Amino acid sequence: MERTSLYYCIGSLAVSLLIAVVAFPFAAMDLNTVNAANAPRPAYVMGSVDVGEGFGKVSVEELMTYYIENPPAVKTGATAAPEIHFGGC
Repeated sequence: MERTSLYYCIGSLAVSLLIAVVAFPFAAMDLNTVNAANAPRPAYVMGSVDVGEGFGKVSVEELMTYYIENPPAVKTGATAAPEIHFGGC
């Protein structure tokens, strides 16, 4: 019984590793996409984004300008998270 269990565990690990090795190229991004994602780009180069819900397409530059001019409102009366102490009294 122990030998059968050992064969099952080793076989399961081997099959899982084989599936991971075969599936990785299909899930990985190509090098050009990774490099493009790591390079900063100005907002005017990015074009437009569809924000949906009746707003349609809006340029990224316009979204950034709106965000800078109208920052998110800070909740008044919000309490800070309690400080957590580990161990001891």
